[in-house]
Amino acid sequence: MTIWQAVIMGIIQGLGEFLPISSSGHLILAPWLFNWEVPGLTFDIALHLGTLLAVIFYFWKDWIRLFQAALTGRDQENRKIFWFLVVASIPAVVVGLLFNDMIENVLRSPIIVGIMLIVFAVFLYLADRSQQIRRLDTMTLQDSLLIGIAQAIALIPGVSRSGITMTAARAFSFTREEAARFSFLLSTPVILGAAIMGMRNLTPGEVNLSFVTGILVSCIVGLFSISVLLKILKRYSFKVFVGYRIILGAIIIFLYAF
Repeated sequence: MTIWQAVIMGIIQGLGEFLPISSSGHLILAPWLFNWEVPGLTFDIALHLGTLLAVIFYFWKDWIRLFQAALTGRDQENRKIFWFLVVASIPAVVVGLLFNDMIENVLRSPIIVGIMLIVFAVFLYLADRSQQIRRLDTMTLQDSLLIGIAQAIALIPGVSRSGITMTAARAFSFTREEAARFSFLLSTPVILGAAIMGMRNLTPGEVNLSFVTGILVSCIVGLFSISVLLKILKRYSFKVFVGYRIILGAIIIFLYAF
């Protein structure tokens, strides 16, 4: 992989991991559209490390409060959110361990990505029409578990982890900002798990300039994505992302068919 390709893939990961457009789907589509060699597991690790750093840098104060609340029990609101994040992380872990090989070998076709982009854009649009009345301090165990189950579905490329967790949260009438905040916090253990699983077989010789470039670019762009999305959702809906997903999905299906 060239440095230029590493930059492009880092930008895609940084945008797609946090915007509701599917990073895994775009990482499949880019080599397919540009006729690049498919990046291996090593570079995938680099991209996940970059977005992991981004979400930790952005929400480090939140995580300190959550851990302090979980350990001391003094802040009941943050203590509750911490354990709801734990519960919501379990379905993705279970599905990932059981079906990872099938997902990697069977569900990585561009046509599947195109279809998933459109289908879950419709779900996001419908859910986003819900009332904006709930904050995270009203979350229940059932809410967190269902959001976690939704996140597990996002292991299918094209669904979007952030997109489907925000969709589920909006369906339960959480505000757009609160839905995005919970989604970003929930991404931390999932991305961390994916990075740890991938690093088991990583050797020092595989850490080259492209690897480092992927980490840096995905981290910087990830920080930008989180900040921009939270600002957008203070004033606007998810319609721009819904439109983008539908248009891109339709183009991919057309190109794949013809």
